[in-house]
Amino acid sequence: MIKSDQKVRFVILGAGHIGKRHAEMVRRDDEAELVALVDVRSKEECGVADFNVPFFHNLQEVLDAGLEFDVVNVCTPNGFHAEQSIEALNAGKHVVCEKPMGLTKESCERVIFKSLQVSKQVFCVMQNRYSPPSEWIKKVITEGILGKVFMVQLNCYWNRDDRYYKKGGWKGTEELDGGTLFTQFSHFIDIMYWLFGDIDNIQGKFADFNHAETTDFEDSGFVSFDFINGGMGSINYSTAVANQNLESSITVIGEKGSIKIGGQYMNEVEVCNIANYEMPELAPTNPGNDYGAYKGSAANHNYVIKNVIDTLKGRTSPTTNALEGLKVVEIIERIYKVRNEQLNLH
Repeated sequence: MIKSDQKVRFVILGAGHIGKRHAEMVRRDDEAELVALVDVRSKEECGVADFNVPFFHNLQEVLDAGLEFDVVNVCTPNGFHAEQSIEALNAGKHVVCEKPMGLTKESCERVIFKSLQVSKQVFCVMQNRYSPPSEWIKKVITEGILGKVFMVQLNCYWNRDDRYYKKGGWKGTEELDGGTLFTQFSHFIDIMYWLFGDIDNIQGKFADFNHAETTDFEDSGFVSFDFINGGMGSINYSTAVANQNLESSITVIGEKGSIKIGGQYMNEVEVCNIANYEMPELAPTNPGNDYGAYKGSAANHNYVIKNVIDTLKGRTSPTTNALEGLKVVEIIERIYKVRNEQLNLH
């Protein structure tokens, strides 16, 4: 455990959009210290000169330099997450892993096994759990205010076009991206799993409407399933939406009422119709991350870093633990098994 008067020292692996977001949140926290940035590209290419910390090209260089640090934040392309998490754990460091934790259940299991072997924490980044509507609906479901849950519908309709899938990049590749559900919508599958638990009896229809030239996988799908805890659900998703993101929403039909959280990033409560229940006033939701040509999920990474610090100082436990990170990957892997059988993808 790290002493309460000591700073938690972070190394950020991957200095792209998300890596820089992590670095900024570490820099802003009084109990954190940014020790180094790591990327295969040059410092100039990454645009990180203003962070004013040592810059390396791989984790081994950081270790060889003898720098003292506690945590490695893995913010690289999806296909590297599991192996780089294991590399950090082998070095005796805690890990903060961006979503997804891996691209297979098996790779996530290896991360968890290693973390238990070396007694180090693995934190999975699912920052949408911190948004006020998410925290509110979690309380409603946990306390059984809706009664039995009958139906859950998750709608994720985003824009990802040629501005996003640049030639020569990792996005859109089977090996490093993994698929639309991994890169764009795993946050929302995480929220669904967090609220309602595991699923089975998965069925689906999948299509690639306008990304045949830019990606190795589908851009759209209708997926239906049963919840093991009761009720049925669906995920309807697409990155073929023209011009800009349309919505990320969750609709819940329960025994005692209905709820819909909508907006572009599941950021506003649109319907709360529950018998004998008064909707509390929620704090405002942070806007989505703005990357210029495209937009992403809520900018809540400050809460992620705070949770890491509080956990390592013995004040709390991880908001999203490694087993939950694995379950999200496993659910997506099972959905993609259905997709692969239909589209004959390998």
